[in-house]
Amino acid sequence: MTNPAPAASARAVAPVWAVDLMANGTFRPVTEPWPEPAAPADASWRWLHFDVADPGLKTWERQMLPRTAGNALVQQETRPRCEALDDGLILNLRGVNLNPGQATDDMVSLRLWVTERCVVSARVRKVFAAEAMRERIETGHVPKDVGSFLELLIDELTDRIEAVSVAKDDETDTLEDKVFDHSGAGFVDVGPLRGSVIKLRRYVHPQRDALQKLAMAQVSWLGQHHRPGLMEAADRTTRIVEELDAARDRLSAMQDHMDTRQAARFGRNSYILSAIAALFLPLGFLTGLFGVNVAGMPGADSPMAFWQLTGVCVVIGIALWLFLRWKRWL
Repeated sequence: MTNPAPAASARAVAPVWAVDLMANGTFRPVTEPWPEPAAPADASWRWLHFDVADPGLKTWERQMLPRTAGNALVQQETRPRCEALDDGLILNLRGVNLNPGQATDDMVSLRLWVTERCVVSARVRKVFAAEAMRERIETGHVPKDVGSFLELLIDELTDRIEAVSVAKDDETDTLEDKVFDHSGAGFVDVGPLRGSVIKLRRYVHPQRDALQKLAMAQVSWLGQHHRPGLMEAADRTTRIVEELDAARDRLSAMQDHMDTRQAARFGRNSYILSAIAALFLPLGFLTGLFGVNVAGMPGADSPMAFWQLTGVCVVIGIALWLFLRWKRWL
């Protein structure tokens, strides 16, 4: 039961897409300035698709939808969920962001309130899966009921998520080949891809749970013939989550491998520098001592003193090198 309609001055809302779907496979645009969410008697069901930024949407949802469903439609932040409310479903889903110039892992939300004779959806940014459903209807492929619409919509969302997941997996394979290349050029930046995979998984994981819950939802209009398709979508989403988990773990292993190699390289370089310093430390002491400009220095008046000191330094250097080799420190 809806609340009384608002005053005439406020009765205006502009859906992105609004249609009545007929039993004979045709559709009819909804032109009412303040449309009812339920389909009229001569239509099978109605789809109203809104932009959350529409200034009239909040007033419309307060008047036309149950309070909880309306709040879920316009809230600022969402995560995938599926909750039954009376004989309807609050359904929040996510799709990959295919809008030009935006990152695919910055997933877009699609909020839905679904009953037997209506689908009310809202977006913040363009959702290409919803656009695909719109094109399907415009070309005459009209879902016969709301359950069939949900199956097709979820397939469109899952297809796009799966394509992006496969692309991330291919990128991971390419980076893995570079990282584990033993030619010495195996240091690459895995951070951006690792962050992208984590962001995708953040939403796909709860979406799997939401789809599993949807497939088992106890609402009268969701028949047994709808459940296999919904379960298949949930299973596909589970596989996507597993692929993202594997990619995340592989990228983490690559980072650990590169950190270990880098630490080993720094350690080896420090070791070599320490060994060289050990060789020159006594020689530096000796030359520093003989560089003291005071009377009484041995050989100060001998023309051969320089060469004798040089010979002593060479002997000491060789002796130190042999000692380090004997102790296996070099």
